Amino acid sequence: MIRLFFTLLISLICVSIGAQDISQWRGPNRDGVYTEAGLLKKWPEAGPKLLWQFDGLGEGFTSAAVTTKGVFTTGMINNIGNIFALDPKGKLLWKKEYGPEWTDSHNGVRSTPLVVKDKLYFLSAFGKLFCMNCSDGQTVWTIDLVKQYGAENIQWGITENLLFDGNILYCTPGGTRASMVALDMNSGKEIWKSKSNGEKSAYCSPMLVKLQNKKIIVTIMQNSICGFDATTGNQLWKSEFRMDPDVHPNTPVYINSYLYCGSGYGLGSVMLKLAVDGNSVSEVWKNASCDPKIGGVVVVNGRIYGTGDKYRKFWCLDWQTGKELYSTRDLSPANIIADDGLLYVYSESGKVNLVEPKADKFNVISSFSVPSGAGPHWAHLVIKDKKLYVRHGTSLMVYDITGS
Repeated sequence: MIRLFFTLLISLICVSIGAQDISQWRGPNRDGVYTEAGLLKKWPEAGPKLLWQFDGLGEGFTSAAVTTKGVFTTGMINNIGNIFALDPKGKLLWKKEYGPEWTDSHNGVRSTPLVVKDKLYFLSAFGKLFCMNCSDGQTVWTIDLVKQYGAENIQWGITENLLFDGNILYCTPGGTRASMVALDMNSGKEIWKSKSNGEKSAYCSPMLVKLQNKKIIVTIMQNSICGFDATTGNQLWKSEFRMDPDVHPNTPVYINSYLYCGSGYGLGSVMLKLAVDGNSVSEVWKNASCDPKIGGVVVVNGRIYGTGDKYRKFWCLDWQTGKELYSTRDLSPANIIADDGLLYVYSESGKVNLVEPKADKFNVISSFSVPSGAGPHWAHLVIKDKKLYVRHGTSLMVYDITGS
């Protein structure tokens, strides 16, 4: 019995460590909803305690990727992209240059690193895909998606946050030779490539939908929401989602057969229902006035929370009907994550807000102004081990949000 107890204990510890060694875009499920408990329900007037900050990241809009191996992020210095690895207290472990980055408009690095165990995966704005060792930044393998798959770079640079499942890495060249590809994470070897559908990549970071007998990759390309079979790469369906410019940076959200997508510039939000076999979708509702641009949305207790672009409002929608339940002109535009029933709203004005979504209104509990950094406040917030990670251009700030 004692031996069995210790065997189970060791197994649980190993599972816990393994789970901590994965960090991906917008949290554990790529939906902006974090799952930690015991967090502050109200911040001090000046904001939560600043534990440390790291300056000198250069230009960029990427979030922090946080695991037991460290804290990883990116930045552009003198037109060259860099990966930074910090220890849990903010000490620089290593810095690795990987090549030219985006200087045409909204200068800086776009994509947040994906960290899986001892490897880091990253896609530059020019379509260079890298696999690096977390320990020292040594490149394991690299692929040029533009050259290999005929990808054409887009107006503001490729901005995909990579998706993985098991030992497979997925990305969306949107090229003449492949719309989407699946690669072996260890070697970079191609597992499959989908036939080109004639649409470019459009800034979207895909979502994996797991059905009983099928896995589907859902992303938004130039003119449509697309579903690909994750095993074969075959495109199963598409639903028109078109506007000018072709900017669809928000990751879709999937819950119980329903798929939410939203984009800015007045295009708005749409809800699709996925067929039981995953081979088709049907439209359930549209709402043109709720158009998240780059800040994502979160779904909490059957309600969608996000901020608009054209209409500049912070809104709450009913998941089932798309009806706007309430909204406010405050805090918008912003990026949004959620944890333990509260919203963390990082406004483009430079304020981080703790917000309670009530039945009929938003209650802003606490706020603080981001003290350091430069450029637009576009990097999405991250919560890990009761710490709030806030990126503002050249600076990364880490706050203690441990509750009493």
